[in-house]
Amino acid sequence: MIATVPITMDALAECLHAEQADPAIHRIATQFHTLSYYSEHTWPMTRWRGVPVLKMPLDLWIYQEIIEEIRPALIIETGTAFGGSALFFADLLCLHGPDGRVVTIDREEMNLADIVQGHPRIIPIHGDSSSATIIQAVSSYVQAARGPILVTLDSDHNAPHVRAELDAYAPFVTSGSMLIIEDTNLGHIVKPEVVAGPREAVETWLPTHPEFARNVLCERYFVTCSTWLVHRGDEA
Repeated sequence: MIATVPITMDALAECLHAEQADPAIHRIATQFHTLSYYSEHTWPMTRWRGVPVLKMPLDLWIYQEIIEEIRPALIIETGTAFGGSALFFADLLCLHGPDGRVVTIDREEMNLADIVQGHPRIIPIHGDSSSATIIQAVSSYVQAARGPILVTLDSDHNAPHVRAELDAYAPFVTSGSMLIIEDTNLGHIVKPEVVAGPREAVETWLPTHPEFARNVLCERYFVTCSTWLVHRGDEA
């Protein structure tokens, strides 16, 4: 039998910070991140049940751990793309019982593919995720949800649009659940031409919202395209 020593989440986070700060580890992780992002044979070819998923597999693994832990009654996704991530989320919810829905929003109606429209757990919405009309439509599903609500933002990556989404959708996230901002690697690890993207939006928004905190343990595989925020509650 292997003896184990209990370790707190804070201690784990401290260890992870130390590892990420190590120049050698940072260099290797950055090289792998860049290689994986730009290669035509890695995440651009990632599929879930045959449907393209525009997320790195390591991030998908973190998503399934979060969904298993939180058991959300509602997942709100901005940016449907090919529908693979909405299908991935919905299938995971099916493992946890008869409840749980995915609201997925996209400007392009063609992105709300048949696989999305045909899944009983997926509610596709066509429109700009930052518009008042769409936010009002989503709020009706929020009010009807009987359990935790998780939000993932992955649509227009311009900083003003992401900031508008943060202002609109963060209040929907329930205490203890997660708010994920995708593609915060843009302009930093990859695509240096992006000067005001998702990371800049988060960096200006987060200091004024102490109810949210960065969950660095979601970055423990060293390569992630996202910023993972946990809702600590109004008392934070």
